[in-house]
Amino acid sequence: MASIKDVAAEAGVSVATVSRVLNDHPSVSSDARTRVLRAVAALGYRPNAVARSLRTDQTRTLGLVISDVLNPYFTELARSVEEEARALGYSVIIGNADERPDLQDHHVRTLLDRRIDGLLVSPTDGGSPLMLDAARAGTPMVFVDRWIPGVDVPVVRADGQSAVRDLVAHLYGLGHRRLAIIAGPAATTTGSERVQAFREALAAYGLPLPDVYTGQGDFQAESGRRVTEGFLDLPEPPEVVFAADNLMALGALDAIRARGLRVPDDIALAAFDDIPWFVHTDPPVTAVAQPTGELGRAAVRALVDRIEGRPPQSVTLPARLVVRRSCGETPEAAPEAPYSPEPSHSPEPPRPPAPQAVPGPAPAVTEVPATNRSKP
Repeated sequence: MASIKDVAAEAGVSVATVSRVLNDHPSVSSDARTRVLRAVAALGYRPNAVARSLRTDQTRTLGLVISDVLNPYFTELARSVEEEARALGYSVIIGNADERPDLQDHHVRTLLDRRIDGLLVSPTDGGSPLMLDAARAGTPMVFVDRWIPGVDVPVVRADGQSAVRDLVAHLYGLGHRRLAIIAGPAATTTGSERVQAFREALAAYGLPLPDVYTGQGDFQAESGRRVTEGFLDLPEPPEVVFAADNLMALGALDAIRARGLRVPDDIALAAFDDIPWFVHTDPPVTAVAQPTGELGRAAVRALVDRIEGRPPQSVTLPARLVVRRSCGETPEAAPEAPYSPEPSHSPEPPRPPAPQAVPGPAPAVTEVPATNRSKP
């Protein structure tokens, strides 16, 4: 294997000049740079990353701790992070927290021990002392998707509140009045934000969110199944179940089908976090889509800015409603929208009247006809 001395001899320059070229130092002439790069290519020289990290105190490595690698949303997020990091000259080590704070901290500790240059985290909760200490110590860090309130770390996220308002407006326009939610963990910012946005959007239309229509999930499919079974056992089940993440939506769909019920004839289903599977269910699922790929890329850029001495910026990107047919939409009004994690330029679906245009209070639940929504 060629050494840096071999490269220097081939290019006719000093070892120091080769080192400066490889580290992109501006003091090297264009002629010397060209000769060194040609010698590197001719000899197949590869710098020793470990030795370089000892000299520069940089490993060109980023750590990424995601909440659940089995969740397609986080799988796609991790892929976009790895692609953007590679384009910027960094490698990525990924840790899967499996929605467990203790496992999250294990990965954070391990990554810090390996002298990564910076850390991307989607926190499983808001109270990790290890992560708080790392942030206060000045570890380059960016929160992606979720965040810890009060911690001075850039956050890259999607605006879920606006998209949830669009969803409720859509459901109201379809005539639905009894809406329930499978909420994510209250200890996560996304869990608390989505249920609060849902509650506020319902209130804008004069619709209540009774406690019996609020089920506590954990962003896992089994909790979606369990909560939905509870909804279906109520004397007056909801007309719509909104699952605050994709895995809980799949669990809800299992529970509905296990009762011999049909979506949307017997009960409608909507989800947060669009995934490829939703296009292939029968019917395809109406969902809120986040710009997952752009979130990952923006998070890497913010972290690299922090590492390389540029001021990092928090980023909030728009989520959007993807209308399909799981809430009673007609095929003409809701053609099967293909899965696309990035915003499209297709026309938005028709919006119902603004909340202030609704005359008087909403009808009582018992007065709403149950056409095409039979009870179990």
